[in-house]
Amino acid sequence: MTTPRPASSRRTRSRANGDGTVYQRKDGRWEAAGYVLAPGNTRKRVRVYGTTRKEALAKLTEKIAASNLGLPVAAADSTVSAYLTYWLNGVAVHQTRENTHTRYATCVRLHLIPGLGAKKLARLTARDVRTFLDGLRATCQCCAQGRDTARRQCCAIGQCCDKRLSPLTVTYVHSVLKAALEHAVREDELPRNVARNVKTTTHQPKRFRPLTAAEARQFLDAARADRLHALYELALRTGLRKGELLGLHWEDLDLTTGTASIRRSLQRTRTGGLTHLPTKTRASERRIALPTECLHSLKEHKGRQDKERETAESAWQDSGLIFTTPTGGPLDPANLTRRFRSFLDRAGLRRIRFHDLRHSTATLLLEQGVELVVIKELLGHAHNGVTAGVYAHVRLRLQHQAINALGDVLGPTGDSPAGPPTTASVR
Repeated sequence: MTTPRPASSRRTRSRANGDGTVYQRKDGRWEAAGYVLAPGNTRKRVRVYGTTRKEALAKLTEKIAASNLGLPVAAADSTVSAYLTYWLNGVAVHQTRENTHTRYATCVRLHLIPGLGAKKLARLTARDVRTFLDGLRATCQCCAQGRDTARRQCCAIGQCCDKRLSPLTVTYVHSVLKAALEHAVREDELPRNVARNVKTTTHQPKRFRPLTAAEARQFLDAARADRLHALYELALRTGLRKGELLGLHWEDLDLTTGTASIRRSLQRTRTGGLTHLPTKTRASERRIALPTECLHSLKEHKGRQDKERETAESAWQDSGLIFTTPTGGPLDPANLTRRFRSFLDRAGLRRIRFHDLRHSTATLLLEQGVELVVIKELLGHAHNGVTAGVYAHVRLRLQHQAINALGDVLGPTGDSPAGPPTTASVR
């Protein structure tokens, strides 16, 4: 018969079941260990350390509390480099366009992996991200990437060119990292996205200079003698993007009702060459009304294309596209850009980007009092906020004009001297 041990000699439980254990190590530090939720709905034992018992216990309690809320701990054995590679090849490749994926891959290869790749994913902190971004801003990229080593010039011979990344590029690198870590959170690899806790300087977009009404008229007059007259007129009068214009098929037009259906975009990709892709966003797939002037120019363009088909004979490529090469093939967007620059020089117009024709359309419509929602639908923006944000400078100028017009109606008051109304120029 076993004699029961006295109550005073029994070991008393200091912590409840599931709260883990806390003890002091031989090196003087305190270690706390307990089971928490891991990816895949499994349990794993984690260990945390502190200089005092209270500190170690607080760290463990925090992890157990997060686990009880359903937040798994991160996979501590994965590096940032390994996860970024997995995200690029297994996730982003299926969710983004090829050109976007190519930019992501370049950003990861040149900046993210060299700067953060060796760190453990689970131990990445907001301070690490902030320090990394600060380094990007201050580091010469020729020195960092060894661009001039083969040519033995510039940074390779000690004459640093101090070629740093633009604020826009640094912001883009930050956004790619945020996107990757956000997916790690969704896959329960991380409890939170530390990159979101880092605030970068708001990038000021480059101010564009759209065509004025006088310049737009000069542009249309000069375009009448060009082979791509219909394309230039359609771009300025409707605000279609370059890829949307080049991707238009004759079957997309209804010349009877005067409408065009925007369904696709022609772009050059690294692997597929000239490729028809879906429109930029779901809102970009739209049906727009065509001005009478565009209908006339498109009919003239159709007659010119028929003559080119007869001239090319067997060399003609029947692509069904509206705007083609003289042999019926698709127009390369880069070639269109070069043709556009030459056209501006010949016409004596100031150089603008092709995309500025789109900005000119919206600006001129706003100045004519067209409602923002109509412009948004014509341009294919996702929501009114995009349109309002891009063209805020135009709305501010219109506010000045409206205030001055009200001043003309009300007239001078009190001791204010009467005089001609002033007009503030805001671009």
